[in-house]
Amino acid sequence: MKNLANLLRPKTLEAFIGQSQIIGQDTPLKNAIATGNFPHSFFWGPPGTGKTTLARLIAQELQRPFLQYNATHFKLEEFRLAQKQYQNALLKPVIFIDEVHRLSKNQQECLLPIMENHDALILGASTENPYYSLTGAIRSRAFLFEFSRLKTSEMDQVLQNALKHYPYPIEEEAKDYLISSSGGDARAMLNLLDVAMSGVVDEKNQKTPITITTLKSLRPTSLNDGSSDDDTHYNLASALIKSIRGSDENAALYYLARLICGGENPEFIARRLVILASEDIGNANPNALNLATSTMLAVSKIGYPEARIILSQCVIYLSCSPKSNSAYTAINDTIATINKGEILPIPKNILPHSKTYRYPHDYGGWIEQKYLQKPLVFLKHTQKGFEKNLHDWIKKIKGKT
Repeated sequence: MKNLANLLRPKTLEAFIGQSQIIGQDTPLKNAIATGNFPHSFFWGPPGTGKTTLARLIAQELQRPFLQYNATHFKLEEFRLAQKQYQNALLKPVIFIDEVHRLSKNQQECLLPIMENHDALILGASTENPYYSLTGAIRSRAFLFEFSRLKTSEMDQVLQNALKHYPYPIEEEAKDYLISSSGGDARAMLNLLDVAMSGVVDEKNQKTPITITTLKSLRPTSLNDGSSDDDTHYNLASALIKSIRGSDENAALYYLARLICGGENPEFIARRLVILASEDIGNANPNALNLATSTMLAVSKIGYPEARIILSQCVIYLSCSPKSNSAYTAINDTIATINKGEILPIPKNILPHSKTYRYPHDYGGWIEQKYLQKPLVFLKHTQKGFEKNLHDWIKKIKGKT
């Protein structure tokens, strides 16, 4: 094996793939690197998404020594001795701690004076949400950044780069499987490719192409489908949303509690609830969006442990609300129509300064006139909850009752 994951680790920030929301062009962190004022930070998210690589690149860009530790065998005495070497140094080191959620409170307290006095830049990485595993004192001195699984297009970039540097015959179907079965984990994909490249040669001493059969014999089950993923924040969040959509308030509360006990960021949960309030409830109960938005604002100001009560109230309300996805389907259908080339000219009577526009309020609130060059229907009115009122009102306004 070649250890592709290590050999292909990006050497520059420009070559770093993914996490554009954190380190993309003109992001605060990208600018912080350029100015040399990078803050103490902790990166958390799924494996193989670039947490360690980004930490290394930050140290490289800042031209500072890089000291790497793993919290599973972190020893304070060794750490203190290494730190002393840079006491009088002009360039303070970047101290990177992997699996940072495993640090004890005593070990975390050792970092506080270093962070406070800026004797080093502290960076950490974890596959678990560090909200509970890190003390409040640590969190107040640092920033937490959530890494996302790599997108399909980003995984494809990583794969193409690997095959460019280490050419090997591979079938297109096998490429697709490498990407789709790796769950957005670049390391897992490269490790699978690495083993597959160690294949046999045929009778002509040529490399045997990598096939999907070969890959499936090494990884029979996609990393997206494994039962070990049941506890991940992505699956729990999905289960929460689907339970609310299905009006099962007890299941929704269970998955909410699982997220809370796992240390999930309350603002992440609230954002998902806001989206659901519009997508799955909409005008069947317009107040659902108001409550969800208020929840998002409240938890951002309050935080745990009290935020759990606010989230619970919102989840119960959304679960028990009538459901309608008419707003969701209406805008999707409308956008699809436009993308198919249905671009209509605006009728002259509703253009600015038109002399033929009829002001509805002069006619009791409604007057028939042309708003589209041809009739198009996207909204499918329902009798669900408050949507029945809206349907009755619009019929009454147009004199169709």
